[in-house]
Amino acid sequence: MPTDYTDRRTMRLDVEFYFAAAHRLPRYEGPCFRLHGHNYKFFVGVEGEVDPATGMIADFGKIKEVVAEEVLSRADHRNLNDVLDNPTAENIARWIWEVLAPRVTGLCEVRLYEIPDCCVTYRGPGGR
Repeated sequence: MPTDYTDRRTMRLDVEFYFAAAHRLPRYEGPCFRLHGHNYKFFVGVEGEVDPATGMIADFGKIKEVVAEEVLSRADHRNLNDVLDNPTAENIARWIWEVLAPRVTGLCEVRLYEIPDCCVTYRGPGGR
């Protein structure tokens, strides 16, 4: 018996990604002033109504493709100082948002972990 997917309430999906990169914080007085590396983990959050025809908010594969092209190809195994002037976790999360927003419909949040127990969340212009 087919399931009726006419319920169009807003839902959210998150896709998880990883990259390794080096950086130094040129405006920080402390150990992170020196070049060092992290194994970053980040989530891309997308919100939207479930399409009754597909039963999906967005295609996981398409999100993965865009993130690979726009973020991972520029950040993985790179020096993030070549991408950003001051690559703090906050600025990296905002940069990820800025490169994804034109291509990921419904983008609502980027959550970046620099170390396993510390993260920053960016919800874009006007986000809470």
